[in-house]
Amino acid sequence: LDFYEFRYDATSEDLIDVIEGNRVYIPCIYVLNKASIEIFLSKKLQIDQISIEELDIIYRIPHCVPISAHHKWNFDDLLEKMWQYLNLIRIYTKPRGQLPDYSAPIVLNAEKNTVDDLCLKIHKSLQKDFKAALVWGASAKHNPQRVGKEHVLVDEDVVQILKADLSQQGVNVAQLQASHDTL
Repeated sequence: LDFYEFRYDATSEDLIDVIEGNRVYIPCIYVLNKASIEIFLSKKLQIDQISIEELDIIYRIPHCVPISAHHKWNFDDLLEKMWQYLNLIRIYTKPRGQLPDYSAPIVLNAEKNTVDDLCLKIHKSLQKDFKAALVWGASAKHNPQRVGKEHVLVDEDVVQILKADLSQQGVNVAQLQASHDTL
């Protein structure tokens, strides 16, 4: 027995569409700027004149983010909601002997978030040449953690990929790992 819950006034057509799978519903975020909030509250207020209680009410509205374009207020919350609703994660790469590159993350779907998926996203030859990866961040048990292709990455992890030919070049992986423990 399946159970369907609608969080709005649904028509019989809406129910049929859900059961038959005729429609694809995509997530959305309502960005409420000053004009939107004035309409919602039926008041002529500036965004910075809203009380804490009124702002709390607005924050409780599902899928809504209040902002002020004029004051550039709450853009960070909007950006975080966008990453969450799009189901994307940011993975930062760390070249050997350098600091991580936080300016240009690799963007992965949260469903395809293994080290193997990252290698494929960077270049398909990395899958063949892959030896291991060093991971810093929330998915690592310790920093850095040496992992294989199947390791699941989470948002804002830092990854350094070690190629199989490193040992042939005379690079001591233990020394390499020890030199990066300061991150």
